[in-house]
Amino acid sequence: MRADVNGLSWRTSSYSNSENNSCVEVSDDLPGTVPVRDSKLRGAGPVLVFPGAAWVPFIQDVKRLRA
Repeated sequence: MRADVNGLSWRTSSYSNSENNSCVEVSDDLPGTVPVRDSKLRGAGPVLVFPGAAWVPFIQDVKRLRA
């Protein structure tokens, strides 16, 4: 999925862990999608764009793998 991510507002994800520098940012500006980027790169790196319907299963799998 491709999306124009220029000019989006970003927030640090509640799943980020600043203690080991594992931080991601997400944007709520594109309805139906969830853009995600590495907060350390601040726009200089790639942005993953998830369809909204895929975001919840993705987070559930991440939580399951961390358990």
